[in-house]
Amino acid sequence: MILQSLAGLPAFLVYFCTALVAVVAYLFVYTRITPHDEFQLIRDNDPAAAIALGLSLLGFALPVVSAIAHSANVLDCLIWSIIALIVQIIVYFIVKIPVPNLSGRIAAGEMAAAIWLGLSSLAAGALNAACMIY
Repeated sequence: MILQSLAGLPAFLVYFCTALVAVVAYLFVYTRITPHDEFQLIRDNDPAAAIALGLSLLGFALPVVSAIAHSANVLDCLIWSIIALIVQIIVYFIVKIPVPNLSGRIAAGEMAAAIWLGLSSLAAGALNAACMIY
C-alpha cells in the first residue's frame, strides 16, 4: 500500500525540482532587472522591498503551479515558466509608468509603491495562471 502511494514520488521530485529551478531563475533575472537591490534591502530590514519581491514571487509562482498542473511534460512546464517570467518582467515595466522612480521609492521604504508593484505582479500572475488552463 505504501509503495503504491510512493509510485508518484519520482514525478513529484522532477516537477518540484523543476519548480525550484524556475523560482531561482526568476529571482536571479527579476532582481537583475530592477534597479534596487531587493536582497540587500531585505537584509537591511526594508519591509517595502520584502513586500514587493514577495508578492512578485507569488505572481510568478501561480502560473508555475498552473503549468505543473496542466503541462504535458517537464519541457512544456519549463516553457510556460519562462513565459510567466517574461510576463512578470513586462508587468514591472508597465507598473513603473504611472509611478515615477518606482524602484527608488521602494528602496526608500515607501510602502505604497511596494504594494502597488507587488499586487500588480500578483494580479498579473493570477491572470497568467488562468490563461494557462487549456
